[in-house]
Amino acid sequence: MEYNYRPENNTTQARHWFALYTKPRHEFTAAQQFSELGIEYYLPTVVKIKQWSDRKKKIVEPLIKGYIFIYSNEKERIIALQQRGVVSCVFFNGRPATIPNWQIDNLRLMLETESDFQITDQIEVGTKVKIISGPFEGVLGEVNETSNGKVLSITIDLLKRSVTAILPAESVIKVVDEETDKKNNGSEE
Repeated sequence: MEYNYRPENNTTQARHWFALYTKPRHEFTAAQQFSELGIEYYLPTVVKIKQWSDRKKKIVEPLIKGYIFIYSNEKERIIALQQRGVVSCVFFNGRPATIPNWQIDNLRLMLETESDFQITDQIEVGTKVKIISGPFEGVLGEVNETSNGKVLSITIDLLKRSVTAILPAESVIKVVDEETDKKNNGSEE
């Protein structure tokens, strides 16, 4: 399920998809405000069954809590940011982050299938990391396995051998950009 509004708008300015942060539990409020203003938006939602002590009820929830997407030009983006349900725009490198059309299209296609899926914020397998606390503090490695967000298996290359450390997810792990790390350590390949 999704909430989507596409007004008839013949603007000549370039339009892009932007992700906006909303206040907690204000995604639907922001959607209503955008609809009233004629700003095209996309709020991907899912239907979940909630269990109370005496009944079950189907609830429509945002797929990605705290976010809503708008397809707008710069003027509409600024107007959207002034709405009471919106906190800010997602930025990347000091500029409003634009989302490619294909990513929004893929999200829509995934939701149309009605298959079982989940959104997670855990570190993906293959991600380069630096451990910043615990007995492995300062060690660089690569995540090669995750287990329900509770345990991370990290491979550490040492003398062309791999040492695998199983760490609790509570140990703070920082994602490392390889190029930045090489510059910081002064190493070049």
